[in-house]
Amino acid sequence: MPTMTTSDRTQIAYRVLGEGPRTILAIHGWMVSSTVYDELAERLDLGGYRLVIPDLRGSGESDRPESGYTVERYAADVAELMDVLGDRSFVLIGHSMGGAIAQWIAAATPERVAGQVLLCPVPASGIPFPPDAAALFRGADNRESKATILGMACTNLSEAARERILGAGASIPSKCIAEAFESWSSLSFTERLKAVTARTLVVATDDPFMPPAFLRQTVVDPIAGARLAVIRGAGHYVQVERPDETVAVVSGFLAGLG
Repeated sequence: MPTMTTSDRTQIAYRVLGEGPRTILAIHGWMVSSTVYDELAERLDLGGYRLVIPDLRGSGESDRPESGYTVERYAADVAELMDVLGDRSFVLIGHSMGGAIAQWIAAATPERVAGQVLLCPVPASGIPFPPDAAALFRGADNRESKATILGMACTNLSEAARERILGAGASIPSKCIAEAFESWSSLSFTERLKAVTARTLVVATDDPFMPPAFLRQTVVDPIAGARLAVIRGAGHYVQVERPDETVAVVSGFLAGLG
């Protein structure tokens, strides 16, 4: 994978698929890597598109610095990647914490974001956890804890996909797991969503942590013109659990952008 160097000298690895004039930036979430988009990348018709999928710092083939595992810093990293690639405008796809990163970018630089699809996104208001659940997530630096969280979050994850996700998380350092969790769970930038001008589609599922009503209240309602689509039979990793349905929804959104 090629890499780029951020302003704080961190190497970010990324994949580029397709050669079309419109760029799609797919941002993964917490505890995983860019491989969480493998099913989507295999199925999405990239005629007319260029799909960019980075490994966020701390994951995949990117560097593992001592710090910088916050939504704000992640957003800066991928925005700098878009600068390096020469993309002044792009469409965002963000899953889970990646959905919060997408919202941050869309609010901070609305002129750059043509549209965004948010898959089971963490809201700009964060997610409050009771102490015992917070301790589990904060300390998810081992396979057992990660497997427990996946079991709680997913409803239709194959054994092969489960092993791939756990494998991607195995090399993520504990400082990344803990610092990133503190960042996305305690977010508080809902007021900034008033600046979002991008056409926005929020995809909800039977996710036990973030059901449709919760996402409507915390993500759809604060963003002007945002719409909600619901894919039943999937949990938190919708693009892995229900890839065909996810690609159909994403493709319809892209077609609607013109």
